[in-house]
Amino acid sequence: MRAVYAGAKLEALLDPDSAPWRANAGEPVALMGTPAGLQPTAAIRNAWTGKTIGAIGSVRVGAIHNGAELAFRLEWDDPSEDAELHDNDSFPDAAAIALPAAPGAPLVLMGAEGKPVNAWYWRADEADRARHVTAEGLGTSRTLDTRLVKASGVWKEGRWRVVIARALDVDLPGAARLQPGSETGYGVAIWEGSHQERAGIKAFSGDWKALTLDPMPAGGMA
Repeated sequence: MRAVYAGAKLEALLDPDSAPWRANAGEPVALMGTPAGLQPTAAIRNAWTGKTIGAIGSVRVGAIHNGAELAFRLEWDDPSEDAELHDNDSFPDAAAIALPAAPGAPLVLMGAEGKPVNAWYWRADEADRARHVTAEGLGTSRTLDTRLVKASGVWKEGRWRVVIARALDVDLPGAARLQPGSETGYGVAIWEGSHQERAGIKAFSGDWKALTLDPMPAGGMA
């Protein structure tokens, strides 16, 4: 997939219905449930053995950068808007973009020691902020920051349209560092709140998908 260049400000990119996104419909990405055997604790593995993990089967993904920030637009069918967290039986819808923060970082295992995976994570009950997450293996996820990643989500007529964005180059341990003209991998994860999905219980895109960032146009930003 290409992250196309557009001379748009971040405020415009955070609107999932803005003109830059209408010109970049993105592409469908198939999702699968995370295997119960890879859940980090025996209690979770036992609770989900034999149950369906991954209620969302596909998501449409587009990517745009403006030379300074990279934004992903995710769109998927969801008949219910789950935007609240109640006790232990009601969970919010959520989505994340994952990027390798080191060569050879495995997506399925959420990284490995010394090979972190960087996730940009949005939740429907935290609409005014997003989380910048890193992990070096299953069950090791930790939040680096709640200001660097920007996100917005709109649910309407049975579909979520979510944009998740961050500055291209962030000098922070565990963060992916990007630049125009570079190539990397990306992954997608979707949590269906009405299916009680949370933490490692989710639908995800499997191994890394290829992502190429358009180079800057001649003469710099336009």
